[in-house]
Amino acid sequence: MTDEPLLTAEEAREVIEDLHRIVAPDGIQEAYQLSAGGIDHWVYARGQDRSNPVILFVHGGPASPLSPVTWQFQRPIEEYFTVVTYDQRGAGRTFRTVDPDTIADTLKISQYVDDAIELTEQIRARYGVGKVILMGHSWGTVIATHAALARPDLFHAYVGIGQFINARTNERLSFEYALEQAREHNHTEALEQLESIAPYPGDEPVTRERIIIARDWAQYRGGLTAYRSDSTYFFQAALLSPEYTLDEAETIGEGNMFTLGRVLDQLLEVDFTGVTEFPVPVVMFLGRHDYTTPSAPTAEWIEAVKAPYKQAVWFERSSHLLPWEEPGKMLVSLLSYVRPLVS
Repeated sequence: MTDEPLLTAEEAREVIEDLHRIVAPDGIQEAYQLSAGGIDHWVYARGQDRSNPVILFVHGGPASPLSPVTWQFQRPIEEYFTVVTYDQRGAGRTFRTVDPDTIADTLKISQYVDDAIELTEQIRARYGVGKVILMGHSWGTVIATHAALARPDLFHAYVGIGQFINARTNERLSFEYALEQAREHNHTEALEQLESIAPYPGDEPVTRERIIIARDWAQYRGGLTAYRSDSTYFFQAALLSPEYTLDEAETIGEGNMFTLGRVLDQLLEVDFTGVTEFPVPVVMFLGRHDYTTPSAPTAEWIEAVKAPYKQAVWFERSSHLLPWEEPGKMLVSLLSYVRPLVS
């Protein structure tokens, strides 16, 4: 026996890359850059059959790119859809290839929405489709919801995962859950930290430090990943990514820090409760245990909204990371509720 690992980290990445490779003659596997809002964005497209419908998947964060982590859950979806994602301004490889100083003042929700629309138009042309399915996760639902409202002609349907409806309501519900759990488990450290920011969000500024306290303890009780106190599998996934080098993976956190402080105040003002009519079919995937973007406000919103078609799908064993937590149900739900909406 030897103490040496059977595979080095780089060799393990090569195994994943080999499995991840699309070899079907009609498949699509490409990474490229498209310009939107005056800067180049990194774009990634994968699918086993180019005749399948196209999903544009808008990532969360802010500045938490999907491209280096989709290897964990996306391959089955690629049998039925071509999935396109992109690294937003200030995120991932786009952050590395665009001088941050030149875009610092452009990190506005309205600009992210304009970017998404401009990229959608180019993606439609590139893959020869009239419309795409728009899907957003967490922060990405803010961008995607605005894009669907602004340009419904571009989209067959909208799918929200970890949907934002009202940001301040989310913060309150997340905090209340963390405090309830801390009391139930007599968790002294959590109680002391949570009580130090109470009432939350309250009338004081919602700083990054206050958010971290509220979120950390909610996520410790499964508010990010159901039944787990941590989510190492998600936060370390980029280190084994077939799309990113190790250097690129290690700068994801830099993009997050660069972005969050510039968009936080805008994010806290997000409120879609006044949207009573939605112009395209809308499907919401709801994690039963999500206390990062709590699902209850989304369930109430979709119950009341008027839309050409609407469907709420509950994921009973998921929290905020349901594509990773219940990938089988996600695929079945896309096939049952979303693919038939493609005309």
